[in-house]
Amino acid sequence: MLSKGEHQTVPLSVLLKRELANEKIEMPEICHGQASQSKKGEDFTFLKTECQRVLGDGVTTFSVFGLFDGHNGSAAAIYSKENLLQNVLSAIPSDLNRDEWVAALPRALVAGFVKTDKEFQEKAQKSGTTVTFVIIEGWVVTVASVGDSRCILESAEGGIYYLSADHRLECNEEERERITASGGEVGRLNTGGGTQIGPLRCWPGGLCLSRSIGDMDVGEFIVPVPYVKQVKLSSAGGRLVIASDGVWDALSAEMAVECCRGMPPDAAASQIVKEAVQPKGIRDDTTCIVVDIQPPEKPNPPQPPPKKSGKKVFKSIFRKKTSESSSNTERDYDEPDVVEELFEEGSASLSDRLDAKYPVCNMFKLFMCAVCQVEIKPGEGISIHAGSLNTRNVRPWDGPFLCSSCQVKKEAMEGKRPSGNGRYNSDSD
Repeated sequence: MLSKGEHQTVPLSVLLKRELANEKIEMPEICHGQASQSKKGEDFTFLKTECQRVLGDGVTTFSVFGLFDGHNGSAAAIYSKENLLQNVLSAIPSDLNRDEWVAALPRALVAGFVKTDKEFQEKAQKSGTTVTFVIIEGWVVTVASVGDSRCILESAEGGIYYLSADHRLECNEEERERITASGGEVGRLNTGGGTQIGPLRCWPGGLCLSRSIGDMDVGEFIVPVPYVKQVKLSSAGGRLVIASDGVWDALSAEMAVECCRGMPPDAAASQIVKEAVQPKGIRDDTTCIVVDIQPPEKPNPPQPPPKKSGKKVFKSIFRKKTSESSSNTERDYDEPDVVEELFEEGSASLSDRLDAKYPVCNMFKLFMCAVCQVEIKPGEGISIHAGSLNTRNVRPWDGPFLCSSCQVKKEAMEGKRPSGNGRYNSDSD
């Protein structure tokens, strides 16, 4: 019994848990639709909502949407569809709370993409696939992409945001430089007599993309390391359009969102495909997924104000932060951010992408390969930083670590050994 004037103390952690339990967290409703017109039968989609998991702070759900545009056969697209999600999730420790889980996603996506590519190439099949992979957790959207399928976001406030990168050699100078620096060649198809036609391609193999899963006949110049972007939407939500290159070759982002405004996701996806194939007819597989992320009990996505230009909003939201103070006038008229950028990285270097310097200190278990998750005996792991030219405050014995086969894969991808001399390469016949 406490005497008068004494107070019972409660640990802060208990108070925070009570507050979390009493706080009603409004989660968005996820509505989706898809449509496609098939010419080659090499496009595949993955749609899974209400994926449940148990975290350090309770049970929560997330949704996954994937688009796999295969080439040179459908094997790589099918394999990626069936294995990529599990490979990503296996790279995230099970004891993280919700915020840590979201923060771990970018690195886990990189590990999952590389693991999927490595395992598929061991099957010695030469097909390849582009991948646009979207994970939605609450109001946070994380997108990982290789190839030339794209994901765009139209926020409820009217801004258009590009959440994926285009890895076509024709338009990506940085990727062209990476390939040539690693010993590959970039050029157009030579028809003889000095005449060159078609888009820029990587030789050997002749692929016009710089990143994909599979494509072992092209060698390791074509890497599976994805560009990853993570954003947080306002509680007003927004609409995602995920589509293969058959759509984007015909429509701009603005055209895609305009042609289906006000339609439910199923009808919107069908309309986008119709608009894309109408001018020239279908020549390639054309696939579109539309996802509405919206507040509960609001079945129709909000109509964005027509006065805003998507391009202008994109620039204003994602410009680099500056320490320079703005004038009072600018403060009065600056609009608050409606989409918050949490993470963006596109480097093809695994030592950059799997760097452990971020809030989740236990992302990588000491004796587990950071890519394939196999157990490594003490002393057998190879640091991700081993042989790296980037020596900023890292030592060769610092983790995370790779097993020997994943280290071989890493060195090949980064141009540190001749292509064609390792177990993951083959002749380009």
